[in-house]
Amino acid sequence: MSTRQSSIDAANVLVEALPYIRRFAGRTVVVKYGGNALAGSNEDEALNLFAQDIVLMHSVGIKPVVVHGGGPQINALLDRLGVKSEFVGGLRVTDDETMKVVQMVLSGQVNPQIVAAINTFGNIAVGVAGGDAGLIRAVQRDPNLGRVGDIDRINPAVVQGLLDEGFVPVISTIGADANGDALNINADTVAGAIAESLRAEKIIYLTDIEGLRSKVEDASSLIQRIGVSDLAALVADGTIAGGMIPKVQSCVQAVRGGVKRAHILDGRIPHVLLLELFTDEGVGTMITPDGARTSGDSFEGDKSRGKVG
Repeated sequence: MSTRQSSIDAANVLVEALPYIRRFAGRTVVVKYGGNALAGSNEDEALNLFAQDIVLMHSVGIKPVVVHGGGPQINALLDRLGVKSEFVGGLRVTDDETMKVVQMVLSGQVNPQIVAAINTFGNIAVGVAGGDAGLIRAVQRDPNLGRVGDIDRINPAVVQGLLDEGFVPVISTIGADANGDALNINADTVAGAIAESLRAEKIIYLTDIEGLRSKVEDASSLIQRIGVSDLAALVADGTIAGGMIPKVQSCVQAVRGGVKRAHILDGRIPHVLLLELFTDEGVGTMITPDGARTSGDSFEGDKSRGKVG
């Protein structure tokens, strides 16, 4: 390909992105970055691509908020320490020793890693723990599960303050109860609650699958666009199960709570955030409010997506 043609192609990409940049400038977008994205052999490359996307979003006026988990890293450290994990109903039983490991990994390893990667491309990221300024107030779910918490309330003031000052908050999802004791909370649930509290334009979940499927084993059954009621029905009938349930439930709650769109994307795709936000095609699964128009309320509806329901 000639240099001239490469320049033309680059210009066309920028022209395609322009209406989306105008549409989302000044809006808050919450991105849930899964721990699986940091656990592979190309960890550094994947994190750098993600960091570039976040910095570019910020540079064109979008206000990104990053919420992260760290399950694989927690598992790895527990294994090295010889601490056995017990799961009940898919939830990790979190005794005091395990809670220390969770805090060490999320606040001492994963959070600084993401912050440093973003700051390599622009000094804009600030690490925030769930207990800071009462951001995530939680209650113990079940004494038999130990320090596993459910969200009681979100106080987004510290996050909103950082956004107003032009920073990108990077949030580790450890909550605190009324006594200040740390509780381990599902990161997908936290991301949805934070997006709702900030009245975000979007919440985006980066996972290790291409999106939701109407038939789990059939890659061609990707659901490109779906309303929240239809999505909730897929959970009820068992089409969506296992580890996707917290993500989907968080999407449903966030959209019903005022977040305009939720997305489930394959975080393994290079620059997947930019592909979803700034191109006509879009990728992954988009969840919309019931009754949302396919055009008019947002030109996003004109993207080349199928529809379920």
